[in-house]
Amino acid sequence: MTAMAAPKAGNTPTFTIQGREVRLPVRVRDASSGAATFVVPAAAARRLVPGDVLEVPEVLPGRALCSIAAIEYRDNDLGEYNEVSIAFFVREKGSGGVPYLGTVMDFVRGRVATYIHRLPVTGSFTRDAGCTIWGFPKTVETIEMKKEESRTVCKLVSDGSHVLTLSLPRGGTRELPDSTMVTYSFIDGVPHKTAFSSGGRGVGFRLGGAEIALGQHPIADELRSLGLPKRAVMTMWMEHMHGCFEAAEAF
Repeated sequence: MTAMAAPKAGNTPTFTIQGREVRLPVRVRDASSGAATFVVPAAAARRLVPGDVLEVPEVLPGRALCSIAAIEYRDNDLGEYNEVSIAFFVREKGSGGVPYLGTVMDFVRGRVATYIHRLPVTGSFTRDAGCTIWGFPKTVETIEMKKEESRTVCKLVSDGSHVLTLSLPRGGTRELPDSTMVTYSFIDGVPHKTAFSSGGRGVGFRLGGAEIALGQHPIADELRSLGLPKRAVMTMWMEHMHGCFEAAEAF
C-alpha cells in the first residue's frame, strides 16, 4: 500500500494521499446506490463488531440488522469506482433506547448508526483515502456492476474467488431530502465516528426484492454465519445519490 500522510494543519482538514490533496468534507456529486437489509442473529453480528464501545441493538429478541450495499460512484472527490459495503446497525454502549420497537423506528427514520465491517472497492486511491481519513476497512477487489432492464447485479470477487453476487431491483420516483447519519470505525484501535449526509432522487423502497448468492471465500463464510443467503426484509435503490463525508472524530 502507498504511504499515507497525516492531516495537515489548518481550518480545513487536508490529507495527502498518493501525492494528492484531499480536503474535507469529501463530496459525492453523483452515484447509484442500492442496499438490501437482512434480519440476522444478533449473537453472530456481535462477533463481527470489534471493541467494547459499540453494541448491536435488537429489532426482535436475538435478532439484529445487517445491510449489504452496492454503490457505483460516478462523480466523487475520490474518483470513479465501485464499492460493496457490509455493515451492521449499532449504537454507542450506554446510549439507551427503547428495546425492539425503538430500534425499528430509528431504522425506519434513518436514525440508526452503522459499523462498516467490510468495504471492498475497485481503486487504490479511494482505499488509501478511506483507510487514512476515516479508518474504513477498504480493500481493493474486483467488483462488476451489470445493469439489466429493471435490476442491477453486483458481483464481488476477491483473490480470484467468488464472494457474493447481489441482485437488486432498480427504479423509483421518490426524492429523498438530505439527512445526516453517523458511521463508526477504528483508527489505530481508537474508536471514531464520522458524520455524513446523503440524499437522492430516483429512489425506490421495496419489501424483499433482493437476491444474493454466496461463493467460496472467507467473507462468504462470514455471511453464512449470519444465516445468509436468505430473504431481505427491505431493499432500497437510489439512481442518483449525492453525499458529503466530514472528518472522523475520536470518542
